[in-house]
Amino acid sequence: MARKRKGRDISGWLVVDKPAGITSTAVVNKLRWALDAKKAGHAGTLDPEATGVLAIALGEATKTVPFITDALKCYTFTVRLGQATNTDDAEGEIISQADSRPTDQEIKDALGAFVGDIMQVPPQFSAVKVDGERAYKKARDGEEMALAARPLWVEELVLVDRPDPDHVVLEMTCGKGGYVRSIARDLGAALGCYGHVLKLRRIWSGPFDAGDGITVEQIDEMAKTPALDAFIKPLELGLTEMEEVTVPAESLNKLRNGNPVSVIASGLEYDQEIWASHAGEAIAVGHYRAGEIHPSRVFV
Repeated sequence: MARKRKGRDISGWLVVDKPAGITSTAVVNKLRWALDAKKAGHAGTLDPEATGVLAIALGEATKTVPFITDALKCYTFTVRLGQATNTDDAEGEIISQADSRPTDQEIKDALGAFVGDIMQVPPQFSAVKVDGERAYKKARDGEEMALAARPLWVEELVLVDRPDPDHVVLEMTCGKGGYVRSIARDLGAALGCYGHVLKLRRIWSGPFDAGDGITVEQIDEMAKTPALDAFIKPLELGLTEMEEVTVPAESLNKLRNGNPVSVIASGLEYDQEIWASHAGEAIAVGHYRAGEIHPSRVFV
């Protein structure tokens, strides 16, 4: 018999402004300990040296993680021009260098190729699985892999600042599955000067903003106290990217048991993914079919 996980049954979202030098998993574990939460998980990993929005789902909110993962995200990052590294960031070894530097206009002209539907090859040091093993593990052993290109939607990629000839600050809004390190690498290649990520910050992810995040130091200070609970945001915040419908009280038990029920809605398409609520509380996520919601996830 599996051991029952101890802790409090608390549900909702808590946004952490992750600092550099700590893994996303370590932040989740710290928050779970600080809240004595039974269940927690994050919606989108940040590299250890990256900072910014780390949205952490608690309890039933973990069922909404895929919807935040699918949402648009915005990053600001500094590219070091003139150098390529084996990790495509500042943590790796320099493997190529160039003396040439592009002008601001050349950079702006090159950015257009990275907007819209693009194909992107993940970094060698990434969590992509190759023959059942993470690519970064193979890369650490000195193995070079031909990783397959993956589709990525880039909503916007703009030049924000050019502090000096060696550095350019960019801001990118994109969909899920993107590697900022690959953007820096490929942009450097397109400009003929190489490039890698020097600094990376996620400033928002779906409905979550870095300005609303608490720090790891605050988590330590408020650990095991009601003060930390006050920062928990509603579970429903993870559902704002999809349409909401309402269900009457007499249908709640049927819906919670996983059965389709009639909903109050208009203007929806057949099989559209929606979420159902009653009195402002999320009851289920499912698909709209002929005036009903067919639940795929139910909140208890």
